[in-house]
Amino acid sequence: MTDSADAPVEMLARPDGAQIAYRAHRGRADRVGVMWLGGFRSDMSGSKAEALHHWAAEDQRSFLRFDYFGHGASSGRFEDATIGRWRADALAALDEVAQGPVVLVGSSMGAWMALLCALARPERVRALVLLAPAVDFTEALLKPRLGADALSAIARDGRVSLPSEFGEPLVITRTLLEEGRTHCLLGRANIGVDVPVRILQGVCDDDVPPQHAVALLDKLRSEDVELCLIKDGEHRLARPADIARLARMVATICAEADAAGRGG
Repeated sequence: MTDSADAPVEMLARPDGAQIAYRAHRGRADRVGVMWLGGFRSDMSGSKAEALHHWAAEDQRSFLRFDYFGHGASSGRFEDATIGRWRADALAALDEVAQGPVVLVGSSMGAWMALLCALARPERVRALVLLAPAVDFTEALLKPRLGADALSAIARDGRVSLPSEFGEPLVITRTLLEEGRTHCLLGRANIGVDVPVRILQGVCDDDVPPQHAVALLDKLRSEDVELCLIKDGEHRLARPADIARLARMVATICAEADAAGRGG
């Protein structure tokens, strides 16, 4: 971990030989750090992650961003991964790289990962900021949109290849869907997170509809939960105004976490 926001890509070795790519810098020990968790098929070089990394460096806070297995600069094939594998990557990054207590900032699928990490490591997580939270997306959002033909192909062949805006086909496997079901949260009586949670959601989001964020809000056990709806916001929330709003939200909740840690 370096002391600069222009941190080089480093590799975290996993027990099975995989390499998880990350960028990180150190911050002041008396300030809560920030850990970014990206979305499905996203990588750590996105505009939101870059902007928050530079903000954190200026604010003398530690910052960590990484690529899941099969994403970005990390090793592995995307189609070989599962929700549990990506959860394990996130926990390894939190355990082995992140500095001190952190605020987890998760985008889309990364919001699901952030919640899973907060449940597994409550002693490390001081707050959550969730953007377009695609919690349980394999079961609640992806399967309903695949259609009968794709679901039949998955049942028959164990996988289906779909056209993708990223160029290469999107491969959805039976293993991804079935294993993902074991990590779903919205079917629980409550999601046992007790830290402050801030949710940023676009009303015009076609991938994660606003009602999905409301359903999450209702399930969170924490009493300190706020949902900010952006009337013209879409899924990526990557316009300059969206990123500025996100940075303000993260700055505010980090300052509150600092004060809580000092007992003030």
